[in-house]
Amino acid sequence: MTTITLDSTLAELVTAAPPLARALERHRLDYCCGGGRTLEQACTDQGIDPTTVLDELLAAGEPPAAEAWTGLGAAELADHIETTHHRYLWDELPRLTALVTKVEGVHAGRHPELHEVASCVAELRADLEPHLRKEEQVLFPMIRELARATLPPAFHCGSIRNPISVMMLEHDRAGALLERLRELTGDHTPPADGCASFTALYEGLAELAADTHLHVHKENNVLFPMVLALESRLVVPTDELDRSELDQR
Repeated sequence: MTTITLDSTLAELVTAAPPLARALERHRLDYCCGGGRTLEQACTDQGIDPTTVLDELLAAGEPPAAEAWTGLGAAELADHIETTHHRYLWDELPRLTALVTKVEGVHAGRHPELHEVASCVAELRADLEPHLRKEEQVLFPMIRELARATLPPAFHCGSIRNPISVMMLEHDRAGALLERLRELTGDHTPPADGCASFTALYEGLAELAADTHLHVHKENNVLFPMVLALESRLVVPTDELDRSELDQR
């Protein structure tokens, strides 16, 4: 990407690397209407230290360190998912909601599909946020209890398979909405007349899809089978219970 310096304009930065939009927005640096200002000018106008923001942007341009999540146990993997993917969604869904509202308000006259994009984003957020709460407040605590148990826990829902089945159905619903967004946005491709905010929105939706797909993979294909195997190993077979009763007699 283009080298990031204090002389780079905000528009150049977001055009070269749309993910930098998130960092600029955190500092209330307008890269759309005020995109012609240099980073130094914009920071000075906002009353913040340009060097501090420059360091943050440079760090954001580096690839994240790989995480060895594949070797984690059930409780640790649940922790990893919560601190990584849940935290991402809690931050990103409100940001994308505000961004799609802004882009829809400006560009929907020429791009009426933005009305459905905005509706789909709202629907996805309305589904995902309660889903995250159910995992954080119900399922993940059950997983942590199961991971340290030596006897089958007495869960209010019976087998942990029951809430897992619900979560997997909700994953399917989220996947369908993400696919609909991909279709509506032409595979997250902004139009030729799209501004920096338009580009940032579609880049954000592409990132949301990629992160959520990995998130769901970690749960559906790694965490949930591991948890069900843990529960199965803690269930005492009926014939063993019968033998134990006979021994006591």
